Amino acid sequence: MTAFVVLRQASRRDASELAILADIASHGFASWLWFADVTKDVSDTPLERGRLKMSEEEAVGGWRDAVVAEAYGEVAGIAIGHALDEGIGDIEATIAATEPMLALQKMVVGSWFIGSLGVYRHLRGIGIGRRLLEDQIERAGRRPVSLITSSNNEAALSLYEKNGFLEAARADGVPLFENSKRHAWVLMTRSAV
Repeated sequence: MTAFVVLRQASRRDASELAILADIASHGFASWLWFADVTKDVSDTPLERGRLKMSEEEAVGGWRDAVVAEAYGEVAGIAIGHALDEGIGDIEATIAATEPMLALQKMVVGSWFIGSLGVYRHLRGIGIGRRLLEDQIERAGRRPVSLITSSNNEAALSLYEKNGFLEAARADGVPLFENSKRHAWVLMTRSAV
């Protein structure tokens, strides 16, 4: 069913789509983080800041680490992954909301880490996310593959479990707003093949 999906390496020109889909994948968490730079007059909107971050030449998790899925003549989804090296151990969270995720990442140094995997809502359910996930597993080579998702994201949890990922750890999410729905960040890993 996914033969109509074409995967390609992202280019710098994809920065806007990457920012939108990374924000979708994070359920708005990315734009919440990017908003801090708006208040510092770095950009006019959170998505503009996300676009700038995604277009940076050497940024980890930027366009060079991204794969784009196209279907029906349009960008349908993205996956952003990279090798998680020991340098992560030197990074300190500067925002309380990122502390739990950073702590989970530090548990899987040496793995291939999928930082974002997102598909536009109108194109979900036809295998695009699975195809992107399979591609990331291939890119991992002989490394284990890890990712973090929200405990509230049942569709993602199901996709990852069906593809051999197991829950490795959880950390309570820090609420972004007073009325934020409580959740945990779930670290999932898939053994190296």
